[in-house]
Amino acid sequence: MRLAGELLAGDRRALGKAITLVESARADHRTEAVELLQAVLPHTGHGVRLGISGAPGVGKSTFIDAFGNHVIDDGNRLAVLAVDPSSSRSGGSILGDKTRMEELARRPEAFIRPSPAGRTLGGVARRTREAMLLCEAAGFDVVIVETVGVGQSETAVADMVDLFCLLAAPGGGDDLQGIKRGVMELAELVVVTKADGDLLPAANRAAADLRHALHLMRPVHDAWAAQVLSTSSVEGTGLGEVWAAVREHRDTLDAAGALGPMRSEQLRRWLWTELREGLVERFVASAGEQLADAELDVVAGRVLPTVAADHLLKPR
Repeated sequence: MRLAGELLAGDRRALGKAITLVESARADHRTEAVELLQAVLPHTGHGVRLGISGAPGVGKSTFIDAFGNHVIDDGNRLAVLAVDPSSSRSGGSILGDKTRMEELARRPEAFIRPSPAGRTLGGVARRTREAMLLCEAAGFDVVIVETVGVGQSETAVADMVDLFCLLAAPGGGDDLQGIKRGVMELAELVVVTKADGDLLPAANRAAADLRHALHLMRPVHDAWAAQVLSTSSVEGTGLGEVWAAVREHRDTLDAAGALGPMRSEQLRRWLWTELREGLVERFVASAGEQLADAELDVVAGRVLPTVAADHLLKPR
């Protein structure tokens, strides 16, 4: 198909069209998207996949703007898939990441694509995995997935990237308590941001506290011990160290023969995610009036949700 050829040639507009296609909920678009993905699949898998998360206000977009420029200056093409939270009422999202990554957005070697999270949990959009493959097919060497923010369900990104990087703001004690243990256990690289000026001493304390916390947790990979680094996006310090750690992590997984099995396991989990979501969609479409009646009974307090669900799921 023509779009696949343009995408493989590195056409940025074609990449934007391709991601729009895979994000579409229309049945005919979904058929085209599957055809496109199958066509470009042999040209994927070479990129460095990096997930970046952190609490709101930690400076994710500012860090990615500075870090991304450093990665490009090192001779790489960089794609950023920035997932914005969607309103549970209207379904809308702000999608303002391009305005927060002003310098990076001007680089011809960079591609920034904001996407709404929709109703998908885990801080990522449902089609983020497919968008990542499209970016690799278009020739991007590094793909960053910037997630919504840290929460108890903010772990899905770790199932689609090679390295999960957690950003932490300067602080200690109660500030660090806000970082969920489940997220910390998945972090292979922790970066303390805003390590400059009056905040430098607090950043150093936070880094020390985080190193102590990570020592108490089991590493994600036996061959890699999680690192804690400090950066200043304003002063540009520490960015080289973060990029060096990302490359070292990739080299370590390659040398240990761990990258292939890890990605295979991610594909298996992706399959089950699609099965679960697909089954729910098909059930809702087929249940019709029975589901509507069950909802009314549950809302009115006549039937427990567990009883209603059990009744709906019984084979007929």
